[in-house]
Amino acid sequence: MRKKDENKEIAIREKAMEMIVMDGFDGLSMQKLAKAANISASTIYIYFKNREDLLNQLFIQVQQTFSDVALAGFSPELSFEEGLWLQWKNRLRFILKYPVHYQFYEQFRNSPLINHSDINLSVFKNNMKHFVLNAIRRGELARMEPEIFWSLAYGSFYALVRFHLNEKSMMNENFKLTDTIMKQTFKLVIKALQPE
Repeated sequence: MRKKDENKEIAIREKAMEMIVMDGFDGLSMQKLAKAANISASTIYIYFKNREDLLNQLFIQVQQTFSDVALAGFSPELSFEEGLWLQWKNRLRFILKYPVHYQFYEQFRNSPLINHSDINLSVFKNNMKHFVLNAIRRGELARMEPEIFWSLAYGSFYALVRFHLNEKSMMNENFKLTDTIMKQTFKLVIKALQPE
């Protein structure tokens, strides 16, 4: 068996994510990936069993990076306002530092691939679940369906991120997500989520 080379594995992972972001999952073949990573197709199989294993391992690695960044300094015990603001800042830091990873992550999460048995989001989900339950218990957050909560708590944030990444506003003018814009939006979101 040939020895693994960490640099080759990194090149395979990075090129695979770039290809998926550019051309979708259907645009990724082992032959194309090998050519893009400047290696032989057989080299890929030293690191990954098959295409499915490659995709799953990519997501697991990106999910771990996202979780590490998103949970930095975070505790489910934080006040709702403080914890949600930290989530917005941490998530933005992840997106700006790893834009290709973020785009791949979103594509994977919104595809049927997310249902594979190798994918486990429990650590991150448990932190978020306890954070929300604590906020409800303390009377800082109104009770609502999870989909409504996510749409209110994060929908505005991710919409602003899209404008920022596209560098265009709704009026097709230059757009940059500033701390002022983010704070202004955040205050409105907090107001919408508070109990009446």
